[in-house]
Amino acid sequence: MHSGDITIDDITKVEGSACLSVKVANDQVSDLKFIIKDYRRFYTRAVRGKPALTAPSFLSRICGTCSVAHLFASIEAVEKSQGMAVSEQTKILRRLAYDGLMLRDHALHLYFFVLPDILGVDSILDIPDNVNNLGHQLLHDSFYIKRLGSEITDVVIGAAIHAPYPSVGGFLKLPDPGKFPDLITRLENLRPQILRGIKTFFDWKETLVRNSDYLCLRNDKSYDFLEGEIVNSNGKRVPEEKFPEFLDSVVIPYSESEGYVFSDTHEDYLVGSLARINLNRDLLNPKTVADIKDFLTVFPSNNIYHNNLAQAIEMLHCLDDAVEILKNLKISEEKPVRNSPRAGTGVGVVEAPRGTLYHKAAVDDKGMVADYEVIVPTSQNQINIENDLKKYFNDNLGKDEENLRLEAEKIIRAYDPCMSCATNFLKIDWSRA
Repeated sequence: MHSGDITIDDITKVEGSACLSVKVANDQVSDLKFIIKDYRRFYTRAVRGKPALTAPSFLSRICGTCSVAHLFASIEAVEKSQGMAVSEQTKILRRLAYDGLMLRDHALHLYFFVLPDILGVDSILDIPDNVNNLGHQLLHDSFYIKRLGSEITDVVIGAAIHAPYPSVGGFLKLPDPGKFPDLITRLENLRPQILRGIKTFFDWKETLVRNSDYLCLRNDKSYDFLEGEIVNSNGKRVPEEKFPEFLDSVVIPYSESEGYVFSDTHEDYLVGSLARINLNRDLLNPKTVADIKDFLTVFPSNNIYHNNLAQAIEMLHCLDDAVEILKNLKISEEKPVRNSPRAGTGVGVVEAPRGTLYHKAAVDDKGMVADYEVIVPTSQNQINIENDLKKYFNDNLGKDEENLRLEAEKIIRAYDPCMSCATNFLKIDWSRA
């Protein structure tokens, strides 16, 4: 291919709408645009002037898939703006609910979106309906994983999507511990299925290597999605409230979402499961590590396809973590913490399934939201996705156009992007001391 254009109008198997435009001249990519097409939905504008206590429930509507992640990030931001300290029981219940989220969400991406790529079929509807077929086994494994992940969140926070129990300061309703034994048994029985999935994604030898930088949340005590400091592969680490010091936003004129680069190096970077396993694999549950030592040997990895393997490993970690919590947790009656309203600003940072998610709430002295900001994982990955695609096309321009198109979609899918999440916020004007 000496020159020509490649256009993917609608990239399939992603949350929201995106497209890709590639221009080739003289056997080189002269222009490539990864375009997030979903229009901005102004959630952060709509929440201004509303009571801060109600903001998390509203902002969980940013995304149905990652509703719990947005809910918990927003709750944390509001709590910090009000100087609230929650109980250890609240922290543990949130962690348990998050294990359920990760099981459900990772299973959706890996088995419904990526598995057809591994099997060489267009969609899960094309997987042979044969109990002796590996694809059939894996697909039915995913049904059990997703269902159990959802049921954990149903028990702990009232629903898998837009959960009613979690609140600023704690829980409006506590879970029924009588339901824990059944969850424990079913989780323990699910382990072989998740291990089968890990092997499948390990055995998939698709490769795209580009030396990316990585960023994620790290708690030096445990593999944590909800608490810690922000760290990157360059060794820099900052508290959550100083997270903006890591990043500079970049206006991408052809996309509905801003992009981000490191503020000190102006390099692109990657967030998500691959970043978390690369930087936090020493903190995985010991039972998880004991069963997947061989699969962990590929990390740290710069192969974007290993984001899929990293998600599969996180599912096993979340299963083992949930079993430990359910076996040891004793529920004590308690009410949510409530303080008198005060003016303040709080930052909530969590690891959403797709990567580091940032919420910032400014609250006035009457307890109303004065300003709100959100940075989501897909926006942070946008420039990295583009640069991976540029490398792929420059390295493979000899292939036919249809093959290039299919491989480009696989690369984008490996990031597990959420376009609708990426377009929820407004222009950010950071104020730095």
